Amino acid sequence: MTASAKTSAGNFFEDFRFGQEIRHAVPRTVTAGDVALYTALTGSRFALPSSDAFAKALGLPQAPLDDLLVFHIVFGRTVPDISLNAIANLGYAQGSFGAPVYPGDTLSATSTVIGLKENSNRQTGVVYVRSIGRNQRGAMVVDYVRWVLVRKRDPQSPAPTATVPELVAALPGTALDVGGGLDLRHFDPAVTGSPHRWEDYEPGERIDHVDGMTIEESCHMTATRLYQNNARVHFNQHAEKDGRFGRRIVYGGHVISLARALSVNGLGNALKLLAINGGRHTNPSFAGDTIYAWSEVLAKAELDGAPQAGALRLRLVATKNQPAAGFPDKAADGNPDPAVVLDFDYWALLPRRG
Repeated sequence: MTASAKTSAGNFFEDFRFGQEIRHAVPRTVTAGDVALYTALTGSRFALPSSDAFAKALGLPQAPLDDLLVFHIVFGRTVPDISLNAIANLGYAQGSFGAPVYPGDTLSATSTVIGLKENSNRQTGVVYVRSIGRNQRGAMVVDYVRWVLVRKRDPQSPAPTATVPELVAALPGTALDVGGGLDLRHFDPAVTGSPHRWEDYEPGERIDHVDGMTIEESCHMTATRLYQNNARVHFNQHAEKDGRFGRRIVYGGHVISLARALSVNGLGNALKLLAINGGRHTNPSFAGDTIYAWSEVLAKAELDGAPQAGALRLRLVATKNQPAAGFPDKAADGNPDPAVVLDFDYWALLPRRG
């Protein structure tokens, strides 16, 4: 028996089946060390995942993990089965966050294949999956859909019947759940450093987050390893030197985290993510790029059973090597400006007055 019989090359497009259910390996117990490293890699200054005292004042037992850290750790469980042979992660939709995650919790993940579509070049196909992360008690912590461009092992292999799932453009405000016992009656704006509450934002408003952050090679590689994301396009320069770009691309989730971290300047009271409506990585990012961000308020929603809180539907746009003062968006042909690397639509929780 050869050594290769003991190893796995990962799944290629033709290995997936519609309706296939996958239980992903290696549950992950999260620690305070993970939280500290995430802060070091992103510079995030949002108060709720930063301060035990603030979290306790709002009814939680301690500071929960940043919602995006939870997302990335669950995402990392799925990579060996879903996207080890991916060329690109194309988008996200219908994401929701459930039980808060605290240091000491153990996260696991399962996925269901909900769509398959071979591309016309017969070299690749798109795989749609719904992935669910749960804690050690079986409670859902994050539930989302993503679709991935995956290589075929054999271009001549027969294509499955094309099935593309119908996905909602956005979760309705009435479907949002604060959850976790969060109580904003004792919210103190001096802790967050922002005076702006839910009432201060209006649909159509755009916010330049002003600051920029340069991606270092060591930082994006460390972030990718922190999440145990082993997709080759992110970590194997020897292989990627002969790829599309001649170098490793930055994990798109790292760009989401950087943009969210930058958004604290202008959205400092956006305490947590409630849902991910959709997201696209419109252009690749590489080490050496400087990320800027701007946000647009798309909608507002009151939250049932949480009179002290409201939700903002926000569009977060990240650019590379171009400040966001002019709100770089789409070019004249309707395609994203070449500087735009992320277009991310989400619901965030903010405190209300009174």
